Amino acid sequence: MKFISTRGGMDPAPFSETLIEGLAPDGGLTVPEHLPTVSLAEIESWRDLRYPELATEVISRFATDIPRAELARMCAAAYDSEKFVSPEIVPLTPIGETITLVGLSEGPTLAFKDMAMQFLGEALEYVLTQHERTLNILGATSGDTGSAAEYALRGKDGVSVFMLSPQGRMSAFQRAQMYSLTEPNIHNIAIDGVFDDCQNLVKELSGDLEFKRAHHLGTVNSINLGRITAQVVYYFWAWLRATDALGAEARSTQHISVTVPSGNFGNILSGHFARRMGVPIRRLVLAANENNVLDDFFRTGIYRPRSAAQTHATSSPSMDISKASNLERFIFDLVGGDGTALAGLWQLLDTEGSFDLTAERDRFADEFGIVSGTSTHEDRVSTIRSVHAETGIIIDPHTADGVKVAREYLEPGVPMLVLETAKPTKFPDIVEEAIGERPALPPHLGGLLDLPQYVTEMPDSAAELRNFISERALL
Repeated sequence: MKFISTRGGMDPAPFSETLIEGLAPDGGLTVPEHLPTVSLAEIESWRDLRYPELATEVISRFATDIPRAELARMCAAAYDSEKFVSPEIVPLTPIGETITLVGLSEGPTLAFKDMAMQFLGEALEYVLTQHERTLNILGATSGDTGSAAEYALRGKDGVSVFMLSPQGRMSAFQRAQMYSLTEPNIHNIAIDGVFDDCQNLVKELSGDLEFKRAHHLGTVNSINLGRITAQVVYYFWAWLRATDALGAEARSTQHISVTVPSGNFGNILSGHFARRMGVPIRRLVLAANENNVLDDFFRTGIYRPRSAAQTHATSSPSMDISKASNLERFIFDLVGGDGTALAGLWQLLDTEGSFDLTAERDRFADEFGIVSGTSTHEDRVSTIRSVHAETGIIIDPHTADGVKVAREYLEPGVPMLVLETAKPTKFPDIVEEAIGERPALPPHLGGLLDLPQYVTEMPDSAAELRNFISERALL
């Protein structure tokens, strides 16, 4: 299995190299030359596997250059039951008769990003050791990516982390998780701007090949294909668990639909990959918040990202993104893997601020199964309140966006699953608004908000960021 760039300017490379490089040398994103496929019979043969074992099976289809025994060791370490609250790692929980939550927030930072980051931390340390290299991770976070990356990589040999976050745009809990870490290989930088400004800085420095190579830069944002492949696993797991109670004949024809709260399009892209690989998914339902550029695109075919000034600060802050990096990987599939055509669209995006694919709009749902919807603050409050009243379960605002939009796409005979995004503990204000009480902190995090915080505030300046990294990078 080799990987290429969406823009056509990269020689095929193995999985290990894509982990270290992150962004492709031509500015594109890495994708498999050919996506692996798995028969339904083979998926059925995995039904009794534990989560680490299933992860080994799925990721091995991509990481063909890593010895199977090493990959199994990494997955066992990443998905160790001591790191996750649920012994299943990813439990499925019905909320009423029609919708089931896929519990992706059982890990150390209480967010779904742990599912990929815990694997990526193990894989990066292995690859760097094998190649006797160091890596300086440059990332951007709108909330949960940063803490998940830092918790996965703190203290790892040969790795430093430089994590950008939008100043004042994350919850107090999210800031405390990141900024309270004291490991010397962790550097938090609060940028005066929004997430898209942070993401643009990452892309600018990653696109400067001379600086990137001189300072050994890599990424752990969802532009890193290692995260996408690790997230594919839980779509296989979700179908297997959702059909456990069915007989063999019924399972052979049972599809599920999955709703995904979406900001940077990475999580739902993993579902797109899983569907193409063979998981019986009828619909992938994209749930946006008020920053609904992606919903607009999938409804109209016109992709028009907003400026930083037009990006709303919402009560589901991890989705406050107006330019979704991973959409490029989906468009690459849409244009038949034509790197020249894709590069042309992104040139239009740079010069005109948008591109028009209305001629392809029907294919989004008919061929790729993707539909979408938008949720507002009022929707989130109402959904948190109704789920709690009906089931006693408290959900976070991003998951509430998902549940609200999922309710619009229910179909008889098709189980609807919603990917849980984070624990409600991370967003106490909106939970209190919805149900009149603040969610309790887990006992092991009781003193988190009182810890000293360490963060460098910085203007939206590539020059200042270069200087900061140059002074602290591992070489």
